[in-house]
Amino acid sequence: MDNLVTFLQEKESEMLEVLKQLVEIESPSRNKAMVDVLGRKIAELLATYVGGQATFIENKEYGDHLRFEWGKGEEQILLLTHMDTVWPKGILETMPFRVEGDKAYGPGTFDMKGGIVQGMFALHALSQLEVPLTKKVVLLVTSDEEIGSGSSRVYIEQEAKKSKYVLVLESSAPQGALKTSRKGVGLFRVKVKGVASHAGIEPEKGVSAIGELGQQIGYLHQLTDFAKGTTVNVGVIKGGSSSNVVAAEAEAEVDLRVISQSEADRVVPMIMNLQPFLEGASIEVTGGLNRPPFERTPQVEQMFVLAKKLAETHLQIDLQEMLSGGGSDGNFAAPYAPTLDGMGPVGDGAHARHEHLIISQMPVRSALLALLIKELGM
Repeated sequence: MDNLVTFLQEKESEMLEVLKQLVEIESPSRNKAMVDVLGRKIAELLATYVGGQATFIENKEYGDHLRFEWGKGEEQILLLTHMDTVWPKGILETMPFRVEGDKAYGPGTFDMKGGIVQGMFALHALSQLEVPLTKKVVLLVTSDEEIGSGSSRVYIEQEAKKSKYVLVLESSAPQGALKTSRKGVGLFRVKVKGVASHAGIEPEKGVSAIGELGQQIGYLHQLTDFAKGTTVNVGVIKGGSSSNVVAAEAEAEVDLRVISQSEADRVVPMIMNLQPFLEGASIEVTGGLNRPPFERTPQVEQMFVLAKKLAETHLQIDLQEMLSGGGSDGNFAAPYAPTLDGMGPVGDGAHARHEHLIISQMPVRSALLALLIKELGM
C-alpha cells in the first residue's frame, strides 16, 4: 500500500497544475455554458489520467452532469463530487488562482475542485499501479450542488442505491476531519395575509400581517432545541407597504436543521401547520425538507474506523470525525448506502474570498482516498 502513497507524493506539482486548469475555468452554478466547458475538460483529464468510460447526462437548465466509470465488478463504489461554484462570472479578475507558500487560492479550490483533482489522481494511482479491485468505481460530477442539487438529486440517489459504499469528495472539516454525519436541511416560506387599514384614522379595522408574522417568528424560534441538535432560524423577512398602513402582507424565509429523520418527522409538521394568532389573519407555508439527515450508522462508523486506521498506518495522521451542520450531496446518498464525507481537500474559506487548500495535503488526501478504495474494493 505504501507504493500508492509514494506514487501520489511524487505527483504533487502535477496535481497543482491540474487544479490551476480547473479553477481557471469558471463554473457559476447558473451558467450552463461555462459549467459545460469545465465538464468537458474534466472528462478529457479523466481520459488522460485514468481511462474508463465518461458519459454526460443532459441537463437543459444547468450544466450537464458527468458520470465516469472505471474498473469492473457487479458491485460499485460511488465517488460524489460537484463542479459548480458559488462564484459569479468574472470573479477571476479580482480573485485569481495564486500560490502563496503551501496554499493555493482561488474560486473553487477548496469547494470543491480540489476534491475532483484528488479523486482523479487517486484513480490514476490505482490504475497505473494496477491495484486489483473486485468492484467498479463510479465518479459522479454534478453541476448544481451549490443551488440545492435540484436536477442532480435523482441521479445521486440512483447511483447510491446501486452502490456498496459512497465516498464524498467535499472539503474536509477543520484539521482535516471527516464528516460522518450531516444535519438535514429544511427550507420554508411563510406568507401571512392580514387586513389593510389606515394606521392613524382606523387602525382598529386592520389586521397586521407583520404583527402576525412577529408572533409566528417567536413561535418558530422556540422550536430550536440545542440538546436535540435542532435549530429553526427565520433568516429573511419582508412585508408592509408604508409606515402609516396596517400591513396586509408579510413573509419570512425559514431554515431548519435536524440530526435525525425522526426529529424531522416531528418538527416539519409543526412548521407546515402554523395557525394564526390574530383573528382575520391567514397563513400559507410552503417548502419542506430540502436534504434528508445523513445519520452516523454502524456501517458509517466501520468505514470511518477503517479510514482512521489507514491514515495512521500509512500516512501518520490522527484522523478525526465530526458532525456537520451543513448539507451536501452526501445527504441524498446516505439513506441508501454507507457514506463517508469530507474526503476532499484540507484548507479553509469555502464561499469566502480567502478560499484555499493546503497544497502539501493534496497527495496525502488523494492517497487516503486511494487506500480506502483499495480496501473497500477488495
